[in-house]
Amino acid sequence: MQADPVFEPDLIARYDRAGPRYTSYPTAVQFHEQFDTESYIENAHLTNENLVPSPLSLYFHLPFCSTVCYYCACNKIITGNRRHAANYLDFLHHEIKLQAKLFDRDRVVEQLHWGGGTPTFFDSSQMQALMRLTRSEFNLRNDDKGEYSIELDPRECDSDTIENLRLLGFNRISLGVQDFDIAVQKAVNRIQSEEQTYAVIEAARRAQFKSISIDLIYGLPLQNTASFAETLKKVIAMQPNRLSIFNYAHMPDRFKVQKQIKTEDLPDASTKLEIMKNNIQILSDAGYIYIGMDHFAKADDELSLAQNNKAMTRNFQGYTTHAECDVIGLGISAITRIGDCYAQNLHDLEAHQSAVNSNTLPVFRGFKLDNDDLLRQYVINQIICYFELDYQDVQERYLIDFQNYFYNELQILKLMQDDGLLALTDAGIAITPAGRLLVRNVCMIFDKYLKDSARQGIFSKSI
Repeated sequence: MQADPVFEPDLIARYDRAGPRYTSYPTAVQFHEQFDTESYIENAHLTNENLVPSPLSLYFHLPFCSTVCYYCACNKIITGNRRHAANYLDFLHHEIKLQAKLFDRDRVVEQLHWGGGTPTFFDSSQMQALMRLTRSEFNLRNDDKGEYSIELDPRECDSDTIENLRLLGFNRISLGVQDFDIAVQKAVNRIQSEEQTYAVIEAARRAQFKSISIDLIYGLPLQNTASFAETLKKVIAMQPNRLSIFNYAHMPDRFKVQKQIKTEDLPDASTKLEIMKNNIQILSDAGYIYIGMDHFAKADDELSLAQNNKAMTRNFQGYTTHAECDVIGLGISAITRIGDCYAQNLHDLEAHQSAVNSNTLPVFRGFKLDNDDLLRQYVINQIICYFELDYQDVQERYLIDFQNYFYNELQILKLMQDDGLLALTDAGIAITPAGRLLVRNVCMIFDKYLKDSARQGIFSKSI
């Protein structure tokens, strides 16, 4: 079990620079349009030819929300017109059929996730039809042993919704909370009471959902150390199995809706650091394990167990179990990771639907990893998931001499060792408790593409 991270303000200040969150490697910045639909289809077929084909993970992007949250950086559609959702589902059904043709039927779907957006924007009959079609086209489990999750907005759920979701086969839920302070909620246009949140959690427990996760954001307007600590204590009292506490990245030039947030209302850097330090201490005292970056989980949660058993990975949903799965993304902007490639769907709704309407998968860009990419992907994933790297393991997998191959990177890591972020031995790399909050910085050293993309100002800061 990992030790709690140690908070060292001077070290954090020195290394707090922009960089990827490594939900993929290479990051989406490197995806290109030369990797097209035909490239994707070819690679999808190749995954069926493995001696033991990987199980599948399905991600559905359901982008509709009835109101906008000013902090949101997701690809979303804000509307009160439910007819738009019905039209979207028609095309999504077609896309499901196109994707299912590419993968052998005996490949079991170990993971399924509906995200967005607000998946419960759809009514119960629409959700039933979507799951029914998914089951008819893919090999979903019927024994409740898969990890089938859905993101919920407590403002758009009631006990009937929760019961229906459980009957559909979902066994995990993720709730957006962000902050319970009413002043903060007004500043970000998301009014959500504790009572609404608690009612959904209680309904999920009555329906015997296996896991409940809550999302919070620190760095929002009008937040301070005391107020966020109060929110966190209220959340802990609800006893979620997992917590994600994201650092708000204010990037209004990229995400126009963030212009609604007053810059002068944002907490300064020192306040954000104090909030983060408090979060770690409060959650540690409450028995939560620091998984990494922005994720915490109870010691008996599957995510904690997966980390201990080296069966965890990091993808576009954050830290997750089932590292062995090929991930198929469905819906606008969804990202697929299968075999040794990534593929991303069109962002634009009309373009996406036009492609599907012509019986074409809506892939518009992607990336085929070469041997060096796969090696670096593995190294980064090991470090960001487990805070350590075993040279012998890497050498046996990729037939290299690690210290020769990564000679230049190791010279930079020696400087990080001098600063106390990590320890280098003849056997490998170990991130220190003081370096765990800055694990992204260590991963950046192995990112051969970062030099160019870092100048584009597209990444958030490490802390």
